[in-house]
Amino acid sequence: MRAAAGRLLPVALVLAAACLRGALLQTPGAAEPRRPLFEKLRRLEAQFRWFQEVTLTRLQEMAENYNLSHSLHTKMEQLLQKQESLELVANGSRAASQEELHRLQAWVEKLGRSGKKQALRIRALEEAWQETLQQQPRRQQESRLSNLTQEFKSHRQDFQHVAVQQRSLQKALESLQDALRSQESKLGNIKRRLKSLKQKEALSTPWTAARRLGSEKASEAAGGQSPTLKKLGARHRQQGGDLEALAKSQVALQRSSLLSQEASPLQVDPGPASSPEQQILEQLPHGPAKAPAEEKPPGRPRKPGTRCNVDAMLVFPNASIENFVAFQPGLQTSLLELSLCSWVRTSAHYLGTILSYATEENDNKLVLHGRDAAPRNSIHFVIGDPAFRELPVGAVLDGRWHHICVIWSSLQGRYWFYLDRRLASLGSNFQKGYEIPPQGSLLLGQEQDTLGGGFESSESFVGFLAGFAMWGRVLLPGEVSSIALGEDLPRGTVLTLANVSMLSGSVQKVDCPCLEHCL
Repeated sequence: MRAAAGRLLPVALVLAAACLRGALLQTPGAAEPRRPLFEKLRRLEAQFRWFQEVTLTRLQEMAENYNLSHSLHTKMEQLLQKQESLELVANGSRAASQEELHRLQAWVEKLGRSGKKQALRIRALEEAWQETLQQQPRRQQESRLSNLTQEFKSHRQDFQHVAVQQRSLQKALESLQDALRSQESKLGNIKRRLKSLKQKEALSTPWTAARRLGSEKASEAAGGQSPTLKKLGARHRQQGGDLEALAKSQVALQRSSLLSQEASPLQVDPGPASSPEQQILEQLPHGPAKAPAEEKPPGRPRKPGTRCNVDAMLVFPNASIENFVAFQPGLQTSLLELSLCSWVRTSAHYLGTILSYATEENDNKLVLHGRDAAPRNSIHFVIGDPAFRELPVGAVLDGRWHHICVIWSSLQGRYWFYLDRRLASLGSNFQKGYEIPPQGSLLLGQEQDTLGGGFESSESFVGFLAGFAMWGRVLLPGEVSSIALGEDLPRGTVLTLANVSMLSGSVQKVDCPCLEHCL
């Protein structure tokens, strides 16, 4: 800055000299007095000094301003660098905050969906509870009717067994009657021979005949008959008594069968059939139960190792979101009716999700949903979220094998839940007219919150599933009982464990034809 001021000083002196020269050129001639000229020179010199001072002052101010601007420029560059670094940090924090915001939004949406589902489920549960309170007597009657149906089937088997025994008794009676007729003919022959012998003895020896006649008369007076005739009559009475006892037992059996038939529900007109229980009652024959000619008496209860309709077993070792079983494709056609049956065994204190069927439209098209949360003695039977019903499964949580069947009819809007051949729960007004669509994701062991995902370990199934099968129709109580007893599966299966396409996580599939041999 000082060097610049030094360069400007000669320029200022040159300008001052030029101004002075101009002023001298403008001065009057020599004739004028010289004092005014000196005065003008002094004034010019004073002005030059003043101009020099002003110039120096200006130059100093310019130098200071230059230094200030240089420092400001440096500070501006520093500020710009800081601004750039702050912008980078702000961009990074903005990206992180946006990512976190998106994550929070996803969680909020998921919580909102879960809250909405819970609210809808609570509402449906309240409606189901009100319906349960209203239809409790009707349900009790229907459950009693189902139990009576089972008891009637067992009594019918007993009646068939009694009928077979009655047939055998009739054959024995006929054989005894033939033997009695033969004995009567023999007795008649003996009587005729005795008469002929008496006549011969009377003709041959009158004294011996008289003696024998006297002894026979004495015996007749004592006992009413001769010893020979007495023995034959005793034998005849014994055979007749046996025949009479057999006849009385046969009459008693016929009377008991008639009384049991009069007390059976077959004599009651149930009206139009609107449930599987009434359908099975209509299909059973009316009147006395008659066994066919070649029918054998019913056997004893089945021995262990005879439930050989299982085919395979699935093992879910722990509660993990990696453990599930998939069917591809899930359902080939839409369903208006369905039946799900399986053997279940778990040592956990809750029954997890057994089945979950989801589509892009709805992740709860068909679900048997259980979780590790209160209440643990029931699961939700969901068809088309949010409609569901609670099924009692407290008896399953004992570490033993249990047979369950869940049945639903869209045509009637009814459902039935069988546990170990017994009707444990039923209801009406449940998704009447609803249709389960095809081409969805069908999984065992996990509940889907999204299509093929969104699992939670608290909803996982832990235990064993054996003999799983699905039908596209309503199974009758007799068919449910036959499955639980180990007989062949009824017709119309849609899916079995033979259709499994993928085992995920630690799930294992074990081939075991008989249930008792699976473990």
